[in-house]
Parts: sequence; structure tokens; C-alpha cells
Amino acid sequence: MTPPAVSFEFFPPKNLEASFRLWDSVQALAPLDPRFVSVTYGAGGTTRDLTRDAVATIHKHSGLKVAAHLTCVNASKSETLAIAEGFAQAGVTDIVALRGDPPKGEGRFTPHPDGFRDSLELIEALAETGRFTIRVGAYPDPHPESAAGMSDVEWLKRKFDAGAHEALTQFFFEAETFFRFRDACDKAGIDKPITPGVLPIENWTGARKFALSCGTVIPQWVDDAFETAARDGRSDLLATALCTELCSDLIEGGVERLHFYTLNRPELTRDVCHALGVTPRAKLENVA
Repeated sequence: MTPPAVSFEFFPPKNLEASFRLWDSVQALAPLDPRFVSVTYGAGGTTRDLTRDAVATIHKHSGLKVAAHLTCVNASKSETLAIAEGFAQAGVTDIVALRGDPPKGEGRFTPHPDGFRDSLELIEALAETGRFTIRVGAYPDPHPESAAGMSDVEWLKRKFDAGAHEALTQFFFEAETFFRFRDACDKAGIDKPITPGVLPIENWTGARKFALSCGTVIPQWVDDAFETAARDGRSDLLATALCTELCSDLIEGGVERLHFYTLNRPELTRDVCHALGVTPRAKLENVA
């Protein structure tokens, strides 16, 4: 089995302790030679400045390619594009362009009066600059706000038509979920790369809550397995085995790239990557 190319997602720190955890996470995974690492945006744009600072620090001190998340939430078009320009001036030209989640307490996304109405408008504006590699989100399981049928596939095709270069999927629990989505995208004429997003499960309670919030289907057998593992004190062993098996199934099905949602806890992601044959190449120097 040929080892996959990997990428990793982190979230920006909100305090000093979290800053150290972020950097430790980067140091732990950088030797695996990722294609890029990404830094998320909080719901409602709440971590905008933290994301910018984290992106700049990782880019400056790690030598890794960094992709900055950028959303449409709570900002005008000019403000959003100014943020993108700031990333470009700092040498970061990879953007993960998303509509973004509404602020806490708000049920649905409401565009800023002078802002982008959706991710398509943001992608088009970024593409027009000619300065960015643009990655976007994709949903193998139906997005909570999507209509029935093929809407998620059709929406992804529109994102690519607007100028996106690659899609990163929401996480899922069974390889067949991704394969069905990939086949539907093929039939729709999508020929750009769609990279599966993988969530190593550090905490089943949190992962389950996250899955329910974003529309990810939870198979009964996964619920049952983690319930049994919790009783036996083997949750970590189960998480490693399930994630490794999922990734192996994806690779056997022709997947060449994997994107890991690390939650700034790199140990399980690192163990899974090692099991897949993704081995360290070089150590990351300490921050100067």
C-alpha cells in the first residue's frame, strides 16, 4: 500500500496554554511532511485575529505551507478581501474559503449587509485576484441546510466552476460514504481533487456531538463500539484501530490524499499516519 499524501488542520489558540499546545501539535506532525496545514476560523468569525496570528506564526517558523481559513461571516466584502490580502502579503497564498457558521445563538447564516452572500461569491472574488490556491468544503453526508437529492454535489460543482482548486470533505465514519459521494461527483462532471477529511476520535462524546451538529451520519455500530470500549477502558485503542481501518479502506479504494482534523491533539493522528506508512522525514526547528 502506497502511503498517502497528508495534510493537517489546527484551530487557533485562545490563551497562552493553548498557544503552546498548538505549536507542540505542529512540531509533532511537521516531520510527516504534510502537503499543507490549515488553521480554522471560529463560528461567527470569532477567531479572526487569532487565526491570522496563528497562520503568520506557523508560516514564519515552521517552513510548512499554511492554508488560512476565510469565511463570509460578520464582515463586509472589503474587510474580507483585506484579510485575504494580509495573508498574501505575509506569504500565505493558500485559502480555505467557506461560508462559515453563524454566531452562537443564531440558527441560520445571515449575510453581512455589505458582505458576501455565500461561499460562491467569496470564491469568485478570491479567484479574480489570481493570487490564491483555493480549497473549499464538501459534504459526503447531506449538509444540515441542504435540500434533498443532489444539492451538495451540485453546490460543490458550482464552487469548482467559481474557481476552487480542491475540496476537503467533512468527516465521515465509513469509507463507502465517501465513495458514494465521489461517484456522484464523477457523474456530475467534477474532475478536480476531492480529499477525504478524517477525524481521529480522541473523545467519543465530543465527536458524536460534533457529528450531529454538522449532519454526519453516525452508524449504530460505531455508537455500540465506543460504548463497549468505554466500559473496558479501551477507547484509545479502538479509536486508533477504527481510524487506521477507515484510512486503509480509502487508500485501497484509490484515495491518494487524506486531510486530518487534529483538534490540536496530534498523538492519535501521528499514530494513524505511522500505521499507514507515513514516516517522519525531518524534525522541525524550535521557534526562534
